Amino acid sequence: MLKEFKEFAIKGNVIDLAVGVIIGAAFGKIVDSVVNDLIMPVVGRVLGGLDFSNYFVALKDIPPGTAATLEAVKKAGVPVFAYGNFLTISINFIILAFIIFLLVRWINKLKRADAAAPAPAPAEPPEEVMLLREIRDNLKPR
Repeated sequence: MLKEFKEFAIKGNVIDLAVGVIIGAAFGKIVDSVVNDLIMPVVGRVLGGLDFSNYFVALKDIPPGTAATLEAVKKAGVPVFAYGNFLTISINFIILAFIIFLLVRWINKLKRADAAAPAPAPAEPPEEVMLLREIRDNLKPR
């Protein structure tokens, strides 16, 4: 069973999948940063300086003296419906999906270009090969 697992684990597809998952996780962090640090502040500013991360509905009364931020309300143990966070993650997903779409589109375009390229003309065989063929042809019975 260990031998079968080793054969399975070293197959190209499994290794490719593992590399894809690792790169995807790293790429996801980059997209998170783009959304949270670059896009959402601009969108919030355009919509009146609002911070989407603090859009929530408290599902229970907020204790007096608790700041009206998502982090403070959660820390106070109040259940919340954090639709601002969901909005941020949804925008994150749309951006990530669009980037992957562009990447796949670019790769498919490269594949089509390679398939459409004419095959190179076969190289002329060396002179020795040509001479051997001529000798072979002359030795054939007529």
